[in-house]
Amino acid sequence: MTSPTAKSGDGPRRVLATRNAGWAIGLAHWLARHGVRPNAVSVAGVLFAVVAGGSLALSANVDDAARAVWLVVAAASIQLRLLCNLLDGMIAVEGGLKTKTGDIYNDLPDRLADVVILMGAGYAIRSLAYGVTLGWAAAVMAVFTAYVRLLAGSLGVTQHFIGPMAKQHRMFTLTLATLLAAVEAIVGAPPRAIGIGLVVIVAGSIATVFRRTARLVREVSER
Repeated sequence: MTSPTAKSGDGPRRVLATRNAGWAIGLAHWLARHGVRPNAVSVAGVLFAVVAGGSLALSANVDDAARAVWLVVAAASIQLRLLCNLLDGMIAVEGGLKTKTGDIYNDLPDRLADVVILMGAGYAIRSLAYGVTLGWAAAVMAVFTAYVRLLAGSLGVTQHFIGPMAKQHRMFTLTLATLLAAVEAIVGAPPRAIGIGLVVIVAGSIATVFRRTARLVREVSER
């Protein structure tokens, strides 16, 4: 099994099984043939993130039926954001459309998307004690996990994409929590799922920072 790491000078890429899926390869090739460029897909991922974060925030001010709808829209938008993250790299690498600014578009929009979505999740539960604080904490930790990885690249050692709360794990956790929150709204249960999801994301992100930092220190020391 391939380790979720990449050398800083080799064009770091997260290891994803879906990158080898037939539907993903076919869709990436179709987009490339129709003139869609990877940087545009990266920007589209941010737009989906804005929809997700906005839908989460809006879900706090409506009745239960509308809340469920907004939450489902948010969950779908989170997954579409991840789809864009998958396809931009595939179009660039497999489609032979890499650009000089590709690394910027590959990483910077991801940080913005994480912050917008996780802050939106916090404002979705702003009626709960520390709800907004949890959203901000999750957003900060998401950026921090990426910072440690990129720091490794700047120091010329391996960029590790390991978890337990890397990007795909954060977004899976929040998607699941958001769908469970929609069920809570439908059945009239107290809104706990998103808060629990954010706690899991914060705790897992702290563990991820420690794991990535430990590997960074070891590799720098062994050079």
